[in-house]
Amino acid sequence: MKLLYFLFTLYLLAACGQNNENEAYYSLDDFDQVEKVDVHVHIRTERDAFVEQARKDNFKLLTVVVDHSAGMQDVREQFRYGMLQANAHPDDIACVTAFSMKEWDDPHWTQQTLAWLDSCFEAGAIGLKVWKNIGMVQRDKDGALVMIDDPKLDTIFNVQTQRNIPVMGHLGEPKNCWLPVEQMSTNNDKRYFTNNPQYHMYKHPEMPSYEEQIAARDRMLEKNPELTFIGAHMGSLEWSVDELSKRLDQFPNMSVDMAARMGQLFYQTHEDREKVRDFFIKYQDRLLYATDMGDEGEESKEELQQSMHNTWLRDWQYFTTEDSLSSDLIEGKFQGLRLPREVIDKIYSKNARTWFSVFQ
Repeated sequence: MKLLYFLFTLYLLAACGQNNENEAYYSLDDFDQVEKVDVHVHIRTERDAFVEQARKDNFKLLTVVVDHSAGMQDVREQFRYGMLQANAHPDDIACVTAFSMKEWDDPHWTQQTLAWLDSCFEAGAIGLKVWKNIGMVQRDKDGALVMIDDPKLDTIFNVQTQRNIPVMGHLGEPKNCWLPVEQMSTNNDKRYFTNNPQYHMYKHPEMPSYEEQIAARDRMLEKNPELTFIGAHMGSLEWSVDELSKRLDQFPNMSVDMAARMGQLFYQTHEDREKVRDFFIKYQDRLLYATDMGDEGEESKEELQQSMHNTWLRDWQYFTTEDSLSSDLIEGKFQGLRLPREVIDKIYSKNARTWFSVFQ
C-alpha cells in the first residue's frame, strides 16, 4: 500500500510539473485566444477587410503614414485614410502620422511642418514616422542629401520629446541593400531590390554607405537622448542581433519593431538559434511585433485576408513553438524559439502599449 501511495504521489508531482511547464508557454492553438498588436501596417483604403481579419486573429493595429516617393499617395491622403480607419474602429486601430519633405528648402518649412503635426495629433494620431527618403532620396537646393541628423530637423524632434510623442524611424535599409542580389541573405530582400533598383545601393556607389546611414541615425539619437524612438525594421540592424544589442544598450529610449524583417530573424536562427532566443529574452521589453502588411484596396478581400492570417500564424509558430520550420524568405530550415509566455505577451502586446501609449 505504501508503495502504491508513493507511486501515486510521484505521478501527481510529475503531472503538476508538466502543467506548470505548459502554463509557462503558449502553443500554436493559443494563437487566436491571445490579444496581440501589429505595430506597423499600412491601410490606405476605406474598406474594412484588414480590420475584419485582425479581429478574427485577435490583433489590434497601428496603421502608419509614410512620406513616399512620387507616384504614391501623399502624406495627407494617407493620413486621411489612417484616421478614417481609426475613427471607424477606435478599439482596434490607431494611426501614426508623417510629414512631407517636399518643401524642405522653404524658409517656413519647420513652422509649417509643426503646424501640420499639431493638427494630426489633435485629430488623434499617436506617433510620428520618418522614412528612408531622409538619407536616401531628399536633396536640398544645393544637391546635398538630407540626413536624419540635419540640424534643421532638431526642432521637430525636440518638440516630439517635449510632448512625449513616439517617433518611428525607417532610416537606411537592410545591410543586404549594399550587396549584389546573389549575395543577399534573404529571398525577400532579393525580390525587393530586384524590383526596386532605385533603392539598391549596390548599384549607386555615389550614395552614402550603410555605415554612414546608421551613423547619422545614431548621431540623431545622441542629440535627442529623451526622445522615444522605435526603430522600424529592427532599426536597420536586422542582420545581427549582436549589433542591435549594442544600440539598445547605448540608447535606453530606443526599441525596434520587426516589420518585414522576419527573414533576417529566420536566417540568424538557422545559423545560431540559441543566440537569437537569448536576445529576445534579454531585450524582451524593447522588441515589438510588426509585419509591414498593408491594404490599398487592390487585392481581393479573400487573398488579402488569407495572406494576413498566414503571415501572422507563421510568426506565432516561430515565436511560441520548437517546431522545425521553413519559409520562402530564406533557404534552409530553422527551429522555432519557444519563448516564455511573459516574453510573448510583451513583444506582442505590452510593449506596444508602453512605447506608443496606445490601447490602454
